[in-house]
Parts: sequence; structure tokens; C-alpha cells
Amino acid sequence: MSNLSGLTAVVGANPNPNKSVEVTQPPTDSVSSLSFSPKGNFLVATSWDNQVRCWEILQTGSSVAKAVISHDQPVLCSTWKDDGTTVFSGGCDKQVKMWPLMSGGQPVTVAMHDAPVKELAWVPEMNLLVTGSWDKTLRCVAAFPDQQGFLVGSIEGRVGVHHMDDSQQSKNFTFKCHREGSDIYSVNSLNFHPVHHTFATAGSDGAFNFWDKDSKQRLKAMARCSQPIPCSTFNNDGSIFAYAVCYDWSKGAENHNPAAKPSIFLHTPQESEVKGKPRLGTSGRK
Repeated sequence: MSNLSGLTAVVGANPNPNKSVEVTQPPTDSVSSLSFSPKGNFLVATSWDNQVRCWEILQTGSSVAKAVISHDQPVLCSTWKDDGTTVFSGGCDKQVKMWPLMSGGQPVTVAMHDAPVKELAWVPEMNLLVTGSWDKTLRCVAAFPDQQGFLVGSIEGRVGVHHMDDSQQSKNFTFKCHREGSDIYSVNSLNFHPVHHTFATAGSDGAFNFWDKDSKQRLKAMARCSQPIPCSTFNNDGSIFAYAVCYDWSKGAENHNPAAKPSIFLHTPQESEVKGKPRLGTSGRK
């Protein structure tokens, strides 16, 4: 039977084999979402410790803790308003809070659900917040930057590339990733690079990879961390890739190792890792 859940952290194993920069004062429990401001290098993380935290990422790569708010129960998701002034967060208390972070204001509840709030999205064209509650069937999804299609990640270690236009259906394909031998791991996060429009996947195997959907190539496979990666995100110009390394609870509370602390890391992508390559065979040679 293939392993459909995350890694069990090994005491003494390396949580940071890629030598990324660690964010200071990380959450005390597993990280559930990461989101960068669309207007600057302000990183927000939500956590199972009921907290929403914000750091400013300096040009030196170091981080400074700026502010924190609390929910009544674990927080599962976050998103920024497009003007970079406000953060929305939702979680197991079934509430969505609006936090005017940049003005120093206090959070207020703006929506309620009958079940935990798992996903949030801000739609700037409509000045609208979209919320999604937990129905136990989620996969991660990411829209193409040109809005012509979308990616779907599954718990079976697959990513599907789908185009909206019927005339582009021949370009649809699915590929396997986040697998090792017969072990299969969940794809937890999909993030498009804002400049090159390549994308990153992160999984319960503790690895993150960069891909080019147009040439159907993996651009870079990073070393596996000692715990799963439940969430990740690029900043607004793609110069920083943030990812969390922590237990993802996919094996239940009985497999949680309290000695393995959660971390948030910052990776600086090299151009060769995130810039697309010509499709094999397009130049008449392979």
C-alpha cells in the first residue's frame, strides 16, 4: 500500500537541506498558509496555534516580526487585498476576519460559515472576497497567470494542466510528482512565478520543485526537507519563494512529533530554476 500521507519527522534530520534563510519567530504549531503582500515584501502566515503573523522581509533577506492577531481556533487560510493594505484570514472558528494591517487597525469579523473556512481569495475586478468552507474534498488549485487555464494538484502525487478553451484541449496533460518508489505524497501547494509564469509544487514528501508547463519539463528539483511542506508562495516579483516545513497532520495526532518544530524558509530562486526553457524538439533537434 502506497504512503498517501506526509513524512514522519526524524529527530536529527535536516529541516533545511537547501540552506534557505529561516524566518524569525515562527509559529509554535504547524503553518497552514503563507501569503505575500502584492505591494511589498510583507509575509503573512496562518497557523494551527490560532495566530496570524506578519513579517517584513528586508533586502538583506532577514525577517522582522511586525504584528500578530488571534482567532479563537486554528487559522487555515489567508489572502491580501490587492492594494496591500488589508489581510483576510479564516479558520476553524468558522469566521473570516478582516485585518487592516498596514494602518495598524484591529481585525473585525466580516463573514461566517457553518464549517471551518479553508480557502480565501480576493477578486480585485469585483472588489469581492470569496470564501470556501471545508468539505473534505479539496485539492490545491492555481489559475494560469493569463487566466486561460488552471492547475489541479491531488493527494495522489499528480498535477493536472487544464485549458479553458476547447481548441486548446490537446494541450491538457497530467504528470506525476512528489513520489519516491512506491511511496506517493500529496501535492499541497501550487504557485505560479509572477514574471516567468513557470510554477512551483510543494508536497508532503518535504520537497519543492519548479516546473515549466509549456515545455513539460521540471526545471529544478530541490532537496527533501525532513518534514512535509504544507504551503508555499512567491512574493510579488518572484525574487523570494517562501515555504513552510512542518507536520501537515495528514497522519493524525498520533504521529505528531512535538520535538520537530515548525519553520518558515525563504529561498532565492535562480533564473535557471524558474525561467522557462524551449520545448524539446522545437528547434529541430533534441
